[in-house]
Amino acid sequence: MKILVTGAAGFIGYHLARRLSEAGHEVVGIDSLNDYYDVRLKQARLGQLGIAETDLARAGGGTFSSEIFPSFRFRRLRLEDRSSFEELFAAERFDIAVNLAAQAGVRYSLENPYVYVESNILGFVGLLECCRRYSVRHVLYASSSSVYGGNTKVPFSEEDIVDTPVSLYAATKRSDELIAQVYARIYGIPLTGLRFFTVYGPWGRPDMAPMLFSRAILAGEPIRVFNGGDMERDFTYVDDIVDAVVRLLDKVPTGSVPSEVYNIGCGRPVSLMTFIRTLEASLGRKAELDMQPMQPGDVPRTWADTTKLQQKIGFRPRVPLEEGVGHFARWYLSDHNPLSDK
Repeated sequence: MKILVTGAAGFIGYHLARRLSEAGHEVVGIDSLNDYYDVRLKQARLGQLGIAETDLARAGGGTFSSEIFPSFRFRRLRLEDRSSFEELFAAERFDIAVNLAAQAGVRYSLENPYVYVESNILGFVGLLECCRRYSVRHVLYASSSSVYGGNTKVPFSEEDIVDTPVSLYAATKRSDELIAQVYARIYGIPLTGLRFFTVYGPWGRPDMAPMLFSRAILAGEPIRVFNGGDMERDFTYVDDIVDAVVRLLDKVPTGSVPSEVYNIGCGRPVSLMTFIRTLEASLGRKAELDMQPMQPGDVPRTWADTTKLQQKIGFRPRVPLEEGVGHFARWYLSDHNPLSDK
């Protein structure tokens, strides 16, 4: 099975590409390697996939083969580059596409709105057009728990109305879900949306709480705690996320509108203060807290109802918070972390 993974140098994309390559699937990963955050982290993830930094710097680009996984190849490419994307699909004839490429970050969307529309909406449409023309049999794409926006009913269910986004990032993700429904209805393309809930673990993004908190704690600097710490998140370890995505690959939607959406979360909200205390224990340091008000675009609680996913694939998250935070902390303190201040 030949699988396209977009955003392969990103957090979830790296973990998924590695899992699929280890299983022997033929995987082509693409990523723009933009500078939204430190590119060294993206390059290091690709290094773990067997793609040398010298290849990435080579003039003219191209598709590079892994030195570790015989079935993995990588190409530097933006979703918005329509002609190059079309050439890739014509040459590769993918069976499945997993779209994890996106401009991430709720707060950053308030500062750079155009980037979110270009990447998350126009780039997604470009992907769908290629999937339509080259008969990809299943398209899975990253949505987000942020689509639930101002919902006060918990836990969040796929049956809930999601028309109250509180950030542009959330609006672009909800737009993707609506666009996917249109392509499924008109062209019969099977599409599966993945509403990820607060993913954490090794190789995470530096703008996410675990990385921000760890850097500050180890540097003896205060960490910013929004809404006075009165927040809850459905923290979900990255391996559990990848398990669900892999098991959904062959669950191809059917019917007159072959489109599905699934919550992928732990199903157990954790208070922000509990997360901080767990991280302190794993790092062996106490945090200095800087209590801040709620930020624009943020929500006080996320909580996934994963009943639909359980019924479809028997999903049960395996990694409890203490274990997952421990894995993250050991990676953060290790030589594998290219951003470490050690």
